Amino acid sequence: MKVKIRKGDTVEVISGRSEEKGKRGEVIKVYPEKGRVALQGINIRKKHQGQYQTQGRSVSPGIIEFEGPMHISNVMLVCPSCKEPTRIGIQRDEDGSHRVCKHCEALID
Repeated sequence: MKVKIRKGDTVEVISGRSEEKGKRGEVIKVYPEKGRVALQGINIRKKHQGQYQTQGRSVSPGIIEFEGPMHISNVMLVCPSCKEPTRIGIQRDEDGSHRVCKHCEALID
């Protein structure tokens, strides 16, 4: 699956849980094979972690919080120039291909 959202982009949640909708966050990880993205500070999950040993040291047990991945169709890229959530187009030239804002037609890359 070709993904137009990359790590470091600012995106806005457009659908999903009501407390998450409308929030903006930075993409910290992209899972292109699953079509999912993980956002900084959004979709926080809790996991009960047991104690385990790795390379001679033990990791303490407890409840850890982490950003869960969400489907890429639930987020929309925020254009750096017009600061609005927008769709993304691809513009090709002799330098290669670049992402373009469909709203203000500014280059994103």
